[in-house]
Amino acid sequence: MAHLETFSTSGLEMRRKLEFWNDTACSSFTPIVSDPVDPRHFQGELTRTRVGDLTVAEVYSDAQIVRHTRAHVARSRAAMFFIHLQLEGESTTRQDGRDARLGPGDFTLADTQRPYEIHFDGPNRMFVLGIPEALMRRYIACPESVVAVPMSGSSGMSGLLSNFLRGFWRQCRQELDPNVVPRVTSAILDLVASAHAVLPQAQPDRSSLATAHRIRILNFIEAHLGDPDLTPMRVARACKITPRYLHHLFSNEKETVARYILRRRLEECSRALTVPSQRGRTLTAIAFDYGFNSPTHFGRVFRARFGCTPREYRRRVANS
Repeated sequence: MAHLETFSTSGLEMRRKLEFWNDTACSSFTPIVSDPVDPRHFQGELTRTRVGDLTVAEVYSDAQIVRHTRAHVARSRAAMFFIHLQLEGESTTRQDGRDARLGPGDFTLADTQRPYEIHFDGPNRMFVLGIPEALMRRYIACPESVVAVPMSGSSGMSGLLSNFLRGFWRQCRQELDPNVVPRVTSAILDLVASAHAVLPQAQPDRSSLATAHRIRILNFIEAHLGDPDLTPMRVARACKITPRYLHHLFSNEKETVARYILRRRLEECSRALTVPSQRGRTLTAIAFDYGFNSPTHFGRVFRARFGCTPREYRRRVANS
């Protein structure tokens, strides 16, 4: 097994700190960018190694937002799935329109082939396990269907996996016999599959073809949120299915395709209003970025969703 490597921002000048942190994170995981809440006082430390085919790391950081954008997806060297296991503090992983809020011991899955975000509200510590896509598919037929689903670390098979991974990491930090690596890797992946097998999205009686269609639909929507002409009809045409079948695929969900598109646009606008780098941009410009072509309509649907106007929302976040 490769030796442990530790990287820290401690002692670096502020102008060098963020560049170093992003370079280290990208080389350890996948192309990402960090947006610290307080860049001036941000601190981070990352310890990493490899165990067979698996990438293993522990990350400490102050409050930040980590983004894996569409541009990062295009630059990704290899398709990976990451298990994010919260050790201390809290985080929220967002992908495919789902939010996985994690407390200590909880974990979730993220897919590098599609954009995702991780929000850390304060100082935190996270264990990250990277699994190559081809290896993951030997254990979960359609892992894309279970990303950003919060998995409890306190009970059931997910609790067993959480405890096993924490013990595994403690052993990695001491010394792990190379001869047991294949058996440990197999045990981890068996537990990953067992923990996710109880989720409705992973039930074997669900049509794998329908699941594949739905994932392709969600990917298309995410990639075209900024297009004002994005409608259910266009989604169906792009994904080569009938509008009727498109609505059928969403029939078990809590919202229609059109409501899903609207919700995702509003969520992305609300996040843009909280990002420091977007503070100089007008509300209209942000709305247009995500497919709204009427400031009046944007203001009305935003207020219906969040209970305040976009301007009030931005002011409230800035003063919090």
